[in-house]
Amino acid sequence: MNYIKNFGINNVLMLALCLLIIVVAEYLFLNGKELHGIFIGLWAPTLLGVMIYIKLVINGRK
Repeated sequence: MNYIKNFGINNVLMLALCLLIIVVAEYLFLNGKELHGIFIGLWAPTLLGVMIYIKLVINGRK
């Protein structure tokens, strides 16, 4: 629980969301909907990129 406090609840939730997106994308891809799986699979790195950008902007203001 101390790890979550240090890392931040928002970051943990965003990483959990990325993990869920990856699981859903794999499920779709392996069940024959390859294009849907690829499309949804691209959301996870985009979300991680937005997280990194927001952290850089916030840290730049300090």
